[in-house]
Amino acid sequence: MPELPEVEVVRAGLERHVVGARVVAVDVLHERPVRRDPRGPEGFALALAGRTITGASRRGKYLWLPLDDGDALLCHLGMSGQMLVQPADAEPERHLRVRLRLDGAAEGRHLHFVDQRMFGGLMVSTGGAVLPPEIAHIGRDPLDPLFDLDDVVARVRRRGSAIKRQLLDQALVSGIGNIYADEALWRARIHGERPGDRLTRAQVVELIGHARDVMLDALAQGGTSFDALYVNVNGESGYFDRSLHAYGREGEPCDRCGRAVRRVAFMNRSSYFCPGCQPVPRATRRPPR
Repeated sequence: MPELPEVEVVRAGLERHVVGARVVAVDVLHERPVRRDPRGPEGFALALAGRTITGASRRGKYLWLPLDDGDALLCHLGMSGQMLVQPADAEPERHLRVRLRLDGAAEGRHLHFVDQRMFGGLMVSTGGAVLPPEIAHIGRDPLDPLFDLDDVVARVRRRGSAIKRQLLDQALVSGIGNIYADEALWRARIHGERPGDRLTRAQVVELIGHARDVMLDALAQGGTSFDALYVNVNGESGYFDRSLHAYGREGEPCDRCGRAVRRVAFMNRSSYFCPGCQPVPRATRRPPR
């Protein structure tokens, strides 16, 4: 699934290319991507037709395009979704699901929602121009100017749950996905199973700072791409995967101490850590065989 920096790259691209454009017509080529819109495919298309896109915003991994009537086009990319700006005469992509025909977009382009696996989706959020109510429960991310560091740190330290689970709790702090959680934990020398209430305030502040820095580093390189599906609005992949210290490096020497990076199962995914720099908490050490 795309991480926050990839989503921010897409948001910035949409801001450059489609803000100020008017939606002339909408082609819903497959119903599944608009399944969450109560209007149905036809109502979804009608709600967008004639509207002007006034901005491009993000909360965590959700994108939305505010419209001139106070509504918004809300988007989640899911596992393989792409928002692509394409020339009006471009051949449709194999997995094109929804096409917004625009007037006034940069270079006369249209907006395509492409999704191979179709876990992503679009909907028109009524009154959602400022913040769609469907995502109001999601916490701010560390790149958000209004992110409340003191509040997040205090909440982390009140909980006994593992710190990596807390970093992935979207109600607490959004946007820190599996990859960047592992990278931030590696930088902070903290094991993901350390309980939040056993961390000092300074440790949590440092960890959140590393999460922010690693996402900014990824953003500067266009995101992290392990899959050709993860691209920006121009179809270009990011290169931050070449700079990772922990994630995906099982068996490779740690860049800091030389110990082999380990992988363990985590919530149907994987966690990567250095056993030398990030010692396993005593309460979670396995007894000797």
